[in-house]
Amino acid sequence: MAERFRALRIHRNDGVVRSELEELSLDDLSPGNVLIRVEYSSINYKDALAATGAAPIMRHFPLVGGIDLAGEVLECSDESCRPGDKVVVLGGGLGENRDGGYARFARVDSDRVVPLPEGIDTRQAMAIGTAGFTAALAVHRLEANGQRPESGPMIVTGATGGVGTIAIDLLAGRGYDVTALTGKTGESDYLQTLGAAEIVDRRSIEPVTRPLGRGLWGGAVDNLGGDILAWLTRTVRPWGNIASIGLAAGAGLSTTVMPFILRSVSLIGVNMEVEPRLRQRIWERLAADLCPQHLELIATREVTLSELADCFDGFMAGTVTGRTLVRID
Repeated sequence: MAERFRALRIHRNDGVVRSELEELSLDDLSPGNVLIRVEYSSINYKDALAATGAAPIMRHFPLVGGIDLAGEVLECSDESCRPGDKVVVLGGGLGENRDGGYARFARVDSDRVVPLPEGIDTRQAMAIGTAGFTAALAVHRLEANGQRPESGPMIVTGATGGVGTIAIDLLAGRGYDVTALTGKTGESDYLQTLGAAEIVDRRSIEPVTRPLGRGLWGGAVDNLGGDILAWLTRTVRPWGNIASIGLAAGAGLSTTVMPFILRSVSLIGVNMEVEPRLRQRIWERLAADLCPQHLELIATREVTLSELADCFDGFMAGTVTGRTLVRID
């Protein structure tokens, strides 16, 4: 094991946040009873917020960035995993209040470690990552609340992002008629390849000022929030479900109770911080009935640690499509 290794560490000095590629030792890492040799991480919008200082994601500085990681267990102090196991760790404070996945090694707590199911390697795990796990969790919760293909078309907002692309893939794979809502209409062919049957330009949406509009959608996966989420509450059909995941268009929500009490529409909040049994169950489903069919088209970009710091601005500008992998070499 190398005594020193590279990591992308994020600092804040005089209110200015910056990312630096540094050499660390194991003693520099946050504590944890599992030591992992990281093979892959990924870039999520949350990582870009943290690395640019655009939002107060990190609780203290300096920290190694990266809310995702996948790799091989080197040490574990309990029986939850063994050296040699290939594992994935998402969230749990990574890249927020403890060192994350943008390093050759990471220490984590064993209750966050998920052994990879057969059929998913570490690269595929990070092609899925937080974004794909959240999309799968959304589908899981939608269907647990009664969503079915025969309920009508599902609309996915923020369709070209990490969550959106995998949500389209998963829903289409389960037989849903999927509509992709996007401002990047130049990506229409790409979205159709992933399984979208129809593309709607986000700029064509006319706000519904009445408490209820015409029922258009069987349900929705929303990554935007704000006015778009308000519009969805008014246009989802009776007994439909909306999975609320993101707030790229705003954290506010201005609607009425009418869709919920007259159409029995359900608004389901989706947060990836779930209890360990459900976390394991979602990964098992991602290797089985929720296995993405187009990961090679979704995870189209792979960068190294040396290239990583230059990637975050694209996420903040909204110019990135799909998923970006980080190869830890």
